[in-house]
Amino acid sequence: MSQEFDVVVIGGGPAGYVAAIRASQLGLKTACCESQSYADPKGEPRLGGTCLNVGCIPSKALLHSSELYDQASHSFVMHGIKADSVTIDVPSMIKRKDNIVTQLVSGIKGLFKKYKVTFIPGHGSFVANTDGKWQVKIGEEVVTATHVIVATGSHARHLPGVPVDQNLVLDNIGALNISGVPKRLGVIGAGVIGLEMSSVWKRLGSEVTILEAMPDFLAAADANVAKEAWKIFTSKQGLNIQMGIQIKEVTPKKKTVVIKYENDDGDQTLEVDKLIVAVGRVPNTAGLNAEGVGLALDERGRIAVDHHCATNLPNVWAVGDVVPGPMLAHKGMEEGVMVAERIAGQATTINHDTIPWVIYTHPEVAWVGKTEQELKAANVPYKQGQIPFLANGRALGQGDTTGFVKVLAHAETDQILGVHILGTNASELIAEAVVAMEFGGAAEDLARTCHAHPTLSEAMHEAALAVDKRSLHF
Repeated sequence: MSQEFDVVVIGGGPAGYVAAIRASQLGLKTACCESQSYADPKGEPRLGGTCLNVGCIPSKALLHSSELYDQASHSFVMHGIKADSVTIDVPSMIKRKDNIVTQLVSGIKGLFKKYKVTFIPGHGSFVANTDGKWQVKIGEEVVTATHVIVATGSHARHLPGVPVDQNLVLDNIGALNISGVPKRLGVIGAGVIGLEMSSVWKRLGSEVTILEAMPDFLAAADANVAKEAWKIFTSKQGLNIQMGIQIKEVTPKKKTVVIKYENDDGDQTLEVDKLIVAVGRVPNTAGLNAEGVGLALDERGRIAVDHHCATNLPNVWAVGDVVPGPMLAHKGMEEGVMVAERIAGQATTINHDTIPWVIYTHPEVAWVGKTEQELKAANVPYKQGQIPFLANGRALGQGDTTGFVKVLAHAETDQILGVHILGTNASELIAEAVVAMEFGGAAEDLARTCHAHPTLSEAMHEAALAVDKRSLHF
């Protein structure tokens, strides 16, 4: 007899493992399967998906290590701290990153035991629907489920004709395991992954060139943020970012990679020691037998879902990177919780307009809601308040006054429409804006909320005051 479950989750990344845990918390008999996409030294499948294994977590570990090295090399002196002959031990830095990943991945297995989620190693795919129940093949076993949640995530998009060997030509996986500081690093793509990986190796001493096909830098961000970030990353930090380029040819040599491309000045050639390809991600739908059971995909290969992540098939749901929307771990987690709760009969929903974005460069970039250019395009009347961290006492004390906080509110109702932050700890500061917007808050609500002094969060307070042209410290 095959095992029977109320819910089977295909995929153990952030969206999948969170969905499984929440479903089990609600009393549903739940299983979660994961293939050997990421295996531990023993060859056993690792939970956590791209995010924990080769994405969010390891990249932030490397970013922090490289930032400390950069501070020790250049910033400690202003505090009266002298650190001569600072060096970086890259293998130790990589080992620390790996230890963090191992700890967190092991923690998910512990959570599965705690909440009684059955973990079944193996690739999951649909077999058929019989008498209202789904048969799902996991490895060599076929299990039965009333509901199936697809959370298979995504993988790095590769350029046609550009072989990724994780030695000379790397995607996100190889970029996190470079064994030494490359003298010359090339990066194709100036998105989140490209900028973060460029930041790591630039701080450690690489000469970094970023080639981006789009004509505008950080087009998804608020124009003021993108403009200021451009100046910081290029003029102050020395990243060579070229926009509007067209890749012609990538040729790996014995120890280097040659990139031929075209920009406004014509044909160009760049030779680097390592090349990172960071041109987006592709949803993982291969091997699901989607066509065999009639699971609908959209024109971009993602699983088509409604606002509550229900697919066209009865009792089949899909969450995370495999469905439309931003490929963000926290977005996938929220979708996983929503689906589990809807299966259990609750009326949970998600406000996709209040999902925050973060780029973990230095300074960090974070935003939620609409940009100023989006409001203009939609003819929405708005007002704004913008406060630089230069006017913030805590930022001065920490020796980093780069950036600003910008609050956009409706001109008539004062409801907060968007908040945009460029600066230290922007990733943490944006949470206050998310909460305010989730409750339909007004700029006045933030302005009337007492913020501890001295804190970086006071910049948010001042920006909210500035919406009504009554900031107190700028």
